[in-house]
Amino acid sequence: MTTIVDSQTYLNRMLSLPRPGGDKVLAFYEHRVGCICKDPALMLLPLDDHLVHRGDGVFETLKYVGGRLYQLREHVERMERSARAIDLEPPCSFSELEEFIVELARAGEERTGLLRVLLGRGPGGFGIDPKECPTTSLYIAAYRYTPRAESIYTRGVSAIRASIPAKQTYLAKIKSIDYLPNVLMKKEANAKGADFPLCFDEKGFLAEGATENVCIVDADGVFVIPEMTNSLTGTTLMRALELASEDMDVRYHTISEEEIYAAREFIIFGTTADALSIVTYNGKPIGDGAPGPVSKGLRSKLKHDLVVNGLQIF
Repeated sequence: MTTIVDSQTYLNRMLSLPRPGGDKVLAFYEHRVGCICKDPALMLLPLDDHLVHRGDGVFETLKYVGGRLYQLREHVERMERSARAIDLEPPCSFSELEEFIVELARAGEERTGLLRVLLGRGPGGFGIDPKECPTTSLYIAAYRYTPRAESIYTRGVSAIRASIPAKQTYLAKIKSIDYLPNVLMKKEANAKGADFPLCFDEKGFLAEGATENVCIVDADGVFVIPEMTNSLTGTTLMRALELASEDMDVRYHTISEEEIYAAREFIIFGTTADALSIVTYNGKPIGDGAPGPVSKGLRSKLKHDLVVNGLQIF
């Protein structure tokens, strides 16, 4: 029979439990408590927060490298758009949120890391009605980040077409907590021995990866971006687009599988990936089967952009 205990006994048991991944946590913040903590054993969310049991919330992931935080304003602006789309008001202003993010990164005391920002409907019940929740919730965690090995950029990666379809347009544009389709895509790629899964819309056009945007350099050397109707607008992609337009033609257009196979380059863009070449798709080589000059050039520009324009926090 399960034991019923008092609060202190329960707390002691909870604190004595193993904490998988706890060694990666640098610091965290919960707005209800109003302070920063560095003990991962206390990094908890209320079970009745609708963020947890309904997926009613939005999130962002940011990185800081060498003491510089990249695209803070862009990430917070996207969170604001996502929150507005589901009628979710944060428990503080978005300018205050920026301050909390910077403070937390500094509290982690490491010059390189990742930040996860979670904005939820808040605790208050186990139903579906947002009226149950009197106050929205805000959680921020700073955790260790180990950049990908340089060899991955040298050899490139593989991708497959996932059986999971792209999200509906109104959902795809919201960076929602509900990432179950994305998880299933990644699970499928793992099972098939591929590095990345890609989804397509109902018309058979390329949409996005599980957590990344994807583009091609077509046979004419044009940098082609999917029309973004069934994908999230990535902060890294948008900056890469600006950088690419300095040297080459850039356009939005639907991308079919046939165009992927005929492309010179196939490139993934994301917060932790920067620009990464897909050199095989569904087992077939893209271009000459090696990372191309556009991918390499954009990665170099993105890394330089972080150094030049990233917010210095250390």
